[in-house]
Amino acid sequence: MTPKTPKDNKRSPVRDLTSSKNETESILFTDQSEAKDVELVSESSATFAASGKSAKPMIKRLPVETQTLYNELLEHLQVADFMRSFSALSGNFLIRERGEGQYWYFRTSEGPESRPSEFYLGPDNDATRLLMATYKEGRTAVIDSESRSIRLTSMLRSGGLAMTDAASAKIIKGFGAAGVFKLGGVLIGTHAFVAIGNSLGVNWPSSVSTQDVDFGTPRQIDFGIPQTPQLLADLPTTVESLAMGFIPRIHIHNDVKPTSFVVLGKDWRIDLLTTPQGADRDTPVFIPRFKTHAQPLAFMEYCLDKTMNAIIVNGGSTLVRVPEPARFAIHKLLVASNRTKESFSKIEKDRLQAYLVLSFLEEERPGDITIAAEDACNRGPSWHRRIREQASRLPRVIPELQDVLDKAKH
Repeated sequence: MTPKTPKDNKRSPVRDLTSSKNETESILFTDQSEAKDVELVSESSATFAASGKSAKPMIKRLPVETQTLYNELLEHLQVADFMRSFSALSGNFLIRERGEGQYWYFRTSEGPESRPSEFYLGPDNDATRLLMATYKEGRTAVIDSESRSIRLTSMLRSGGLAMTDAASAKIIKGFGAAGVFKLGGVLIGTHAFVAIGNSLGVNWPSSVSTQDVDFGTPRQIDFGIPQTPQLLADLPTTVESLAMGFIPRIHIHNDVKPTSFVVLGKDWRIDLLTTPQGADRDTPVFIPRFKTHAQPLAFMEYCLDKTMNAIIVNGGSTLVRVPEPARFAIHKLLVASNRTKESFSKIEKDRLQAYLVLSFLEEERPGDITIAAEDACNRGPSWHRRIREQASRLPRVIPELQDVLDKAKH
């Protein structure tokens, strides 16, 4: 169903952020069948009722050593990303003769192209040879940096950090290498929830699994982000280069541009989402810097306003951008308010993720909820009403959030 823009006097449906299959959460959810959804949600409600309405979730802190290693890896990946250069590409040099001269090229199999690429370096002279020597010196440093990342990642896995499944990690890594996160892209949805937990130093009290990978992006990016032809992220080419069998998800109406990629016979899915705007709030929007379309989604502008770096961990590690924790949680409440009744299990999943993040923040980072909630409530009576309604359905009252809702002038 095509998502509708929320209005003050009407609740309208929105496209689900996660697939209807293969998403499991040990406390509340499984999307294998609607009957099973209801069963598990009922069991969860009974569990909360037995422990008391005011009971707080049991959120497990990661060992201090693991949190220290996470921060070390995050800093290392940020520096490596900032210093990323020609030397980050593996490849070899080739010399070719043209006419009476000789010219150097660099050949690499890395990048979004599905075949090896060659780049012209220059004629066979001292300047070109100096460039080649600089590459070789830098390459040694890059290899050392990659080895350190691998060692830290291995230690984090042993320390209990939440892992991302291999297929999703491959997709996220590919998008990161293509420059998506440098160009305003943000990882959202369940994978962002996992990454936020790792960044906060906790293991959420539910196992999370999804084969959907969701990316949000503003329609335009700030002037502070480099905007050069070299940094365009050709996402259709990137998706093809993953060699996972992804194809664009074609809509029944041929005039509706695809904003998702799927694999026939599997539940893997990539969704591209953006902010609603003007008369085309529900129509797929072409994002030039990504060379593809994205689906506008209600409240996405709020989710993307404040983001931070985080790490996705699997066999390796990938630096990503995710929403700030408090903003992620408030956005989950807004999304839950805009879903149809048929998406009952997803509404409960949204509330659960919001509740767990809010419960941690009120204890460990007082003030974060206030700032994020005030921003949302100041965006209009509809926003305030939706948050209040969903907050009232959480397992218990979050005092810091409730205080903002009570003071809001609507």
